[in-house]
Amino acid sequence: MNKKITQIISSMAVVSCVAIGFTSCGKHDPNSPGVEFMPDMYRSPSLETNMAYIDKNTGDTLQANRLPVKGTIARGFMPYPYANDTSGYSAAGKFLHNPFAKTEANLAEGEALYGKFCVHCHGAAGQGDGLVGGKLPGAPPSYTSTLKNLPEGKIFHSITYGKGLMGSHAAQLSQKERWKVVMYVQKLQNPGGATASVDSTATAKK
Repeated sequence: MNKKITQIISSMAVVSCVAIGFTSCGKHDPNSPGVEFMPDMYRSPSLETNMAYIDKNTGDTLQANRLPVKGTIARGFMPYPYANDTSGYSAAGKFLHNPFAKTEANLAEGEALYGKFCVHCHGAAGQGDGLVGGKLPGAPPSYTSTLKNLPEGKIFHSITYGKGLMGSHAAQLSQKERWKVVMYVQKLQNPGGATASVDSTATAKK
């Protein structure tokens, strides 16, 4: 008796599966995909940058790209404390110093970065005679004369915010990379290895 019941149940299950299969294939609307199981798993909604959308579960209006939690900073990021003005430029020259050791490896990386981002204006030897800089209305000043005693803090500040015709490179170079460029610029300032202790540009306008 139990065997017959099991056979009947199995037969009904097979018939049900076949029926479901045939009915799911029927389409009254040729553009309809029919009944879909969890469609969001394989056809998720497309969200554009800064797009507002409504959460289906809560009904809240949300942004496609969320802002960071207030007061938090990215891992490994160090906020820059000096403002983009004359006082900030001066303070950077007095108090800002390179936190990285001047090793051969760091200088080599600084030279490579200088070649990618700086040489076209400042020139290979820092004379302001690069292929672009030499054609500007006001060529960049020389590292071995006008900017020979420019402190590392002011160099970093200028790379961060830009100065004169030079734009900011903060988006192209991380803080660590900027400091490595500063190392190499200092080498161009003083090819003999000596570093000036007095900022001769202290009264120069930003």
